[in-house]
Amino acid sequence: MSKRKSRETHMTSGECVSQVQRILRERFCHQGLPEKPVGLDSQYKHLLELLKRTAVHGESNSILIVGPRGTGKTMLLSCVLRELMDINEVQKNLLQVYLNGLLQTDDRIALREITRQLNLENVVGDKVFGSFAENLGFLLEALRKGDRGSSQPVLFVLDEFDLFAHHKNQTLLYNLLDVSQSAQAPVAVVGLTCRLDVLELLEKRVKSRFSHRQILVASSLTFGQYLDNVRSQLSLPQDFPDARFGQEWNDSVAKLCEDKSVEEILQKQFNSSKDFRSLHLLLLLALSRVNVSSPTLRAVDLLEASRLCTVDAKANMLHGLSILELCLIISMKHLNDIYDGEPFNFQMVHNEYKKFIQRKSNSVHNYEKPVILKAFEHLLQLELIKLVDGSSSKTQREYQLVRLLLDHGQIMEALQRYPQCPTDVKQWAVSSLA
Repeated sequence: MSKRKSRETHMTSGECVSQVQRILRERFCHQGLPEKPVGLDSQYKHLLELLKRTAVHGESNSILIVGPRGTGKTMLLSCVLRELMDINEVQKNLLQVYLNGLLQTDDRIALREITRQLNLENVVGDKVFGSFAENLGFLLEALRKGDRGSSQPVLFVLDEFDLFAHHKNQTLLYNLLDVSQSAQAPVAVVGLTCRLDVLELLEKRVKSRFSHRQILVASSLTFGQYLDNVRSQLSLPQDFPDARFGQEWNDSVAKLCEDKSVEEILQKQFNSSKDFRSLHLLLLLALSRVNVSSPTLRAVDLLEASRLCTVDAKANMLHGLSILELCLIISMKHLNDIYDGEPFNFQMVHNEYKKFIQRKSNSVHNYEKPVILKAFEHLLQLELIKLVDGSSSKTQREYQLVRLLLDHGQIMEALQRYPQCPTDVKQWAVSSLA
């Protein structure tokens, strides 16, 4: 019995908490691929078969994977490629090029990236090309060398595909889709996009070269599955160094997931986004509150994490304003009420503020007009107010029309939380006096 006890690892509470933080942070930040995408069996088979025809049989193809953000488009493609790369013939031959519409913002940058990923820098060398089309033609010709049997298949993955459609003349898309239809080099073009109307963005000549194959990805996740995922994500592995602490942690997680208040928080998160990345952010914020004095996750930790995730950034910004700037915001709120949301200028805000100052008890907030104008311009820099479109730059600053970018609720909530906000300012905010 004593020998068995000596084999068990007993760690201090601090060491256990450090291990928990390390394991779970790594899990949330570096999410591994599942064995197979859940609920996407038909899409998985379709994409695997299509890419296998290119990688093994040298057949050119093009396809779009369409679906809202966070539904698993990239994960689906990654799972398919993982299975595909297990085939020896594919592993040796398939070349992969990854482009992103957010990074490759024009066709020249995209072309350089294709050249780099295909290791064709030496082929291009110091050649001088007369035009972009000539440069792209030379690169595509390098891919077309040899017959279909000896040419290496190339997979082009275009993430944020819809952004490539905004490039001038859609030259890159036209040439890639053109070569995917040719009978020379085997090429597969896979586009990933969240825009369902992406085909409407394509020019007629580009659209005619696209195969019009689409895979639609939509989340079929139920709240029960979502809750099970939360439980598994927070649970520690069986081989945790301190078995006793690991068991206690897992028991507390199971109890936590049955808590009604926690279910409400997770239901709200599920309703706003089924994306696991946003869930991981929520769990990561909750995990950061675990320490030696509180070594398990509590419902209050998730509640605070949820509050931080849904915090109103603009309302929070109001907490850092000076009293003068806050008074100007209140003046604008009153002007919005009086003129039913119509734009206003600094002079109107100044007049409204002066009405407040003229009350006997408010002389402490009296400032010179240049100081007030400076505070107004600071609000403009913070983008709490913005110039109305079409407002002439030749107009004097005091008379340029602006709009308030805060609603009544945001202002009142910020006033309640503003540290040591003067009572008369709060009363002025709730009053209907103009």
